[in-house]
Amino acid sequence: MALADYIEKKPIIHTERLTLRMMCADDIPALKEWMPDKAIYTYWGKGPGKTDKNPELLFEKTEKPSKSFHLGIELNEIHKIIGEIWIYLIENDRMAKIAIRFGKAYHGKGYATEAIDAMVRFCFDNTELKRIWTDVDVNNIGSCKMLEKCGFTLEGRLRRHGRDRGDTLCYSILSEEFLN
Repeated sequence: MALADYIEKKPIIHTERLTLRMMCADDIPALKEWMPDKAIYTYWGKGPGKTDKNPELLFEKTEKPSKSFHLGIELNEIHKIIGEIWIYLIENDRMAKIAIRFGKAYHGKGYATEAIDAMVRFCFDNTELKRIWTDVDVNNIGSCKMLEKCGFTLEGRLRRHGRDRGDTLCYSILSEEFLN
């Protein structure tokens, strides 16, 4: 399969504890519990935006067809969206950026590691992507450790790269590293 196969219909990815899936209006109450919380934006590069404060706005417009993925992360045990994950900034169908965020109550439980591992595996097994990268605020030690646990390699430091003009660290993983 290829990224083009997911333009209209996004994947549903299952792990032991999580389901990565498209979000719907039924998820609004769960999103309202954590999206407006300023604490989760400490390293995000900006504070909560209009749709973060009012998640119902996410479902007012029909999403344009795209090769990018923006999936909710559902905790199977309680059938509730506790976070989001993206694959975006796709270049030549070979490289993409990954981003993830969770409600504060769900930090430190291994959910991010599980979700990133599942998303990376899906992309490398089911699309032509060969490299997935991200950048992380240098002060976000927890995310750096989590990315390294997932097999990402630190590529370097981008000086004054963040929105607040702080430094970020660039991490990536290649398909041959992940699949071996």
